Amino acid sequence: MKSCKNECTNEAGCEKNDRNNVIVNSFKAADLIVNLTTSLKEKPDANNLVFGTVFTDHMLTVEWSAEKGWEKPQIKPFQNLSLHPAVSALHYAVQLFEGLKAYRGVDGKIRLFRPRLNMDRMLCSAKRATLPVFDKEEFLLCIHKLVELEKEWVPYSTAASLYIRPTFIGMEPSLGVKKPSRALLYVILSPVGPYFSSGSFSPVSLWANPKFVRAWRGGTGDFKMGANYGPSIMAQYEAIDAGCQQVLWLQGDDHQITEVGTMNLFLYWMNENGEEELATPPLDGLILPGITRQSIVDLACKWGEFKVSERHLTMSDLLAGLKEKRVKEIFGSGTACIVCPVSKILYMNENFPIPTMENGPKLTSRILKQLTDIQYGREKSDWAYLVTS
Repeated sequence: MKSCKNECTNEAGCEKNDRNNVIVNSFKAADLIVNLTTSLKEKPDANNLVFGTVFTDHMLTVEWSAEKGWEKPQIKPFQNLSLHPAVSALHYAVQLFEGLKAYRGVDGKIRLFRPRLNMDRMLCSAKRATLPVFDKEEFLLCIHKLVELEKEWVPYSTAASLYIRPTFIGMEPSLGVKKPSRALLYVILSPVGPYFSSGSFSPVSLWANPKFVRAWRGGTGDFKMGANYGPSIMAQYEAIDAGCQQVLWLQGDDHQITEVGTMNLFLYWMNENGEEELATPPLDGLILPGITRQSIVDLACKWGEFKVSERHLTMSDLLAGLKEKRVKEIFGSGTACIVCPVSKILYMNENFPIPTMENGPKLTSRILKQLTDIQYGREKSDWAYLVTS
């Protein structure tokens, strides 16, 4: 078990020495080639944005080949990709992605939120997918330039943001199952509205069923790869058919609680020893090292008001806590929603109410406020990466 009393994690799932590694043969932001579009799109209404359906005028691309290495990065007009029908990204899921946002603050400045953790995680995923490595700082500078160019696409709203989707795909033009000899790194941008259409908390119900498994030890559940997401769609629709909104992913014969839909999970309760505790499953190979997850752990450790633990939790643990009225709040966390309260869990054909909303939700609301205050410039923090001043 990890807790604030020993060590809170401070990495995005990578080994600590990865953060300082310099990739000598990487592309350089100083070599960036910019080719501007001649036809600008109309900006959408920030109040009517649907996630991931509208894209900005430009995109960033960087090509790689085993023969030539990295080519110069390019910002070009947003356009379709041209792919060989046999590319390994399509046939063998040799691909990965990231997700972060740019926020327009109350002071008009544009910020990213802890983007170096995204770069850390993306490089880890690239290594796992046998895709070429790159210099994280150079890539972040390229993203910086793209967002700066597209700054008018960052909504003038503290209820919306510009979603940034870095993507890395194997472009091997053959059907052999092997390390790709070609790859494409690219970034697209999409303005997005609030996760909750009402602008306030909307608690979700969860379907906990061991029929489906999201990840397993030795697999890729702790990397941000598309192969982890496609197979989860069927389970999501079964959850909807059961009258729930999200899947509570379980693992093993003891039904360990792992994640909520595409979010990390937190349990705020009085634990078995009578301690006030915020607990989240550990980064043991099953759990995606979420940036929001890490930020919540870091915040709670800094507050020092209750125990913060990264430890295994089972459905038996949770049901005992509910029976004894020790559970205060359960919530998911992620880039899209920041935090998402849970109101009910359907498990073994029985509904178990979760008193999250009845308890405020005091902690969930506090976390949401502090993180959004940082993201939108209401609170100064070194977690905010400034794009424009």
